[in-house]
Amino acid sequence: MSLLSGRPDANVGLLAQFSNPGTLYDAVKEIRKRGYTRIEAYSPFPIHGMDKAMGLSYSKLGYLVFIGAITGCSLAFLMQWWMNAVDYPINISNKPLFAFEPSVPVAFELTVLFSALTAVGGMLALNGLPRPYNPLFFSKRFARVTDDAFFLQVEAVDGKYDEMATAELLYEIGAMSVEVVGHEGTRDIARGGQAESIEVPEPVVNA
Repeated sequence: MSLLSGRPDANVGLLAQFSNPGTLYDAVKEIRKRGYTRIEAYSPFPIHGMDKAMGLSYSKLGYLVFIGAITGCSLAFLMQWWMNAVDYPINISNKPLFAFEPSVPVAFELTVLFSALTAVGGMLALNGLPRPYNPLFFSKRFARVTDDAFFLQVEAVDGKYDEMATAELLYEIGAMSVEVVGHEGTRDIARGGQAESIEVPEPVVNA
């Protein structure tokens, strides 16, 4: 169960393996055309156009980074004004206690710092990381996802999800294998809706 997602059934559903990125891309477009929306594609490398095929919206991360940058810049000017003009004012050669120009370097540094921290924290939050447990780790095939394997997952919470019908559809659009992924392990489904085997392996932990 994910610690941060708050979705006990996250990543539970069907996991289909495809032979190459082209068949995975075509499968994603086809299953989206059939009305499925709760899907996820896994590949060892980015596939051009996959985000559009999956119907993903623009990332909110840019907005979060912009808010972080404005916060850092504002805090820098406020801090320097408070320190130099209010909390500990020192008159040096009749120069103003606070001026915009000498405050720019500190403002620039805090803008960059807050932007970077917001980018890292926002990325982790939006991706639901860290995720020390994921039922996909039960799949032995899925251990190759960072090497040379391509997968399409249909979540069980999808409104059109039907275990046998969805598995047959995945075979029709080019899947090499389909397995049911749950919190208790995995179970293969052969073409025609017949269960091939039941296995409850130890979770695969990637170093």
